[in-house]
Amino acid sequence: MTQHWKTKTDDDGTVWLCIDKADAGANVLSSEVLMELDSILAPLEASPPRGLVLYSGKPGSFVMGADINEFVDIDTPELAYKLVRQGQQLFDRIEALSCPTVAVINGVCLGGGLEIAMACDYRLAQAGDERILGLPEVKLGLHPGFGGTVRAVQICGVRAGMPLMLTGNPITASKGKKIGLIDAISSAENWRSAALDLIRAAKPKQRAPFVDRLLNLSPVRSFVRNMLLKQLRGKAREEHYPAPYAMIDLWAANGASPKSGYEAEARSFAKLMCTSTSRNLVRVFFLQSRLKGQGNKIEKKIKHVHVVGAGVMGGDIAAWCALRGHTVTLQDREQKYVDPALDRARKLFEKRVRDVTKRSATEQRLRADVGGEGVKDADLIIEAIFENLEAKQDLYRALQEKMKPGALLASNTSSIRLEELRTVLTAPRRFIGLHFFNPVAMLPLVEVIRCDDTDQEAMDIGFAFTKGIGKLPLECASSPGFVVNRILAPYMAEAMHLAEDGVALVEIDRAAEAFGMPMGPVELVDSVGIDVALHVSKVLGAAMNRPVPERLSKMVDDGLLGRKSGQGFYRWKDGKAVKAATEGGPAPGDIQDRLILPMVNEAVACLHDGVVKDADLLDAGVIFGTGFAPFRGGPLNYARERGRDEVLATLRGLAETHGDRFLPHEGWSDL
Repeated sequence: MTQHWKTKTDDDGTVWLCIDKADAGANVLSSEVLMELDSILAPLEASPPRGLVLYSGKPGSFVMGADINEFVDIDTPELAYKLVRQGQQLFDRIEALSCPTVAVINGVCLGGGLEIAMACDYRLAQAGDERILGLPEVKLGLHPGFGGTVRAVQICGVRAGMPLMLTGNPITASKGKKIGLIDAISSAENWRSAALDLIRAAKPKQRAPFVDRLLNLSPVRSFVRNMLLKQLRGKAREEHYPAPYAMIDLWAANGASPKSGYEAEARSFAKLMCTSTSRNLVRVFFLQSRLKGQGNKIEKKIKHVHVVGAGVMGGDIAAWCALRGHTVTLQDREQKYVDPALDRARKLFEKRVRDVTKRSATEQRLRADVGGEGVKDADLIIEAIFENLEAKQDLYRALQEKMKPGALLASNTSSIRLEELRTVLTAPRRFIGLHFFNPVAMLPLVEVIRCDDTDQEAMDIGFAFTKGIGKLPLECASSPGFVVNRILAPYMAEAMHLAEDGVALVEIDRAAEAFGMPMGPVELVDSVGIDVALHVSKVLGAAMNRPVPERLSKMVDDGLLGRKSGQGFYRWKDGKAVKAATEGGPAPGDIQDRLILPMVNEAVACLHDGVVKDADLLDAGVIFGTGFAPFRGGPLNYARERGRDEVLATLRGLAETHGDRFLPHEGWSDL
């Protein structure tokens, strides 16, 4: 008897093998699932059927991959090697079956799911536009471990197979067909007959194109390896993310040969699994799941969203909501303020929606509404006007007169406490903050802000809405700067101190990027806007008794606003900072600590002040909201790994040398 697999043999002698993991919404390859598969294969090897069709019992989903929950129990490379080698040998037995085998991919097929499909002779996918096929192990600091590094190149060739593994990004079934990963595509109704057609035809298994077979030859591999490494070095440092470099080395050394490739893959995978990078990226995976798990299930659905304020933030929030399926009305004082937002929305839709008919439907879901007629029909109203208390309150007075019963009002404020904003509302406990980040289409986090007495249903609606548009919600207490801006403020402020000390701007950014930040603080200030950075500095400065950098005020007065004006600390061309050699001296030896430890110290302060519920949620918010080096697992996790006492001693040393701004916060005693 098997718990997770079901087999049935038809009159023609074909075995239909269904994976349907018990008590689970999705299939994952847990150790128990693989052990059962081992027992199922034995009789098939002894008495081969006419054919074998592997399919999923989960609607719209094939196999999500390995069971990541089991990763945390693997604490040595020896254990990791043993387990992954067993998985490889199991998949080898599928490949070696003396009958045609077909994997029917009816939805999401990632990691180990795609690896088991590649062990079959043929892969049949159901038609659809979703990106369902992928090898995303690199995002966990790993590479495929059940034979994927070998079979992906054997089937697709190095030109298509390596990018699939190096980026970790999923592709559509049609793209899979184009690169040779998929043999055929069927409708959801006729997949059974299509699978039987593949078995009856018994065509030769898919092989990489001729050019790729040439590229796979030993004399050519070193040349291709150097090209791949050159492309990779511009995106990820080996000391931060060793997995993609290991993948390239595996292919260069073994040429996707099954004779040596599987053993080498298992050894490499086992080594990577026990690195701090992989441990922390697995931690980030679970942190992401925690963010998605916030809130209670609710029946109320948000269908119509009304956004007031068509500036960069408001306009882009409206466009994103329309892209994700909502009816959206966008209000501003005059049509001329709405038109630029609609133009940006069209460009977003052109990038994200390839199908012309679907793109037209998306565009129709977003419409200008200067008169605010959409307020009365909206389920959610998002205020995204400029940061002025009186202006926002005047707007709220007008909105609440038109809102339908049960509608929710939210503010995208980045700095004003909700307690101050809501004093004019008749239902203040149903008012929340939904703080997006710029650019909206790129950054995944939304801070969902509450007061002490905010209605839980209002928060649950906010959580559900945020997750529904593909973003990650972070519950925050109403406080100056919330989490992301509060933690970024000392990072950017210290960059200004370093610049005043004569350190070259490019050296400041280079030090932060060497730590693992996606962008240096100087470039970050330019990107968000000097005027925005100045405003946040003033708000936080007033709340926390901090000085506002004078240089920012002067730059705003001079019209040097950063990327938006073409000139800030850097000159901007085609949306990119021109980082030519600038005046200034070399970086001091303590530059990384001066930039990073104030963020860590502020994270401790946020936790101490109760802005978020616990340390894990805070780490999650900082990673997904600021891009804090994911491979370090978040600022508090970084402090734990580095050593609390060592961090405190370093902060005190910096305070003695550079000033009281580095003094450890009292919250360290709580950790």
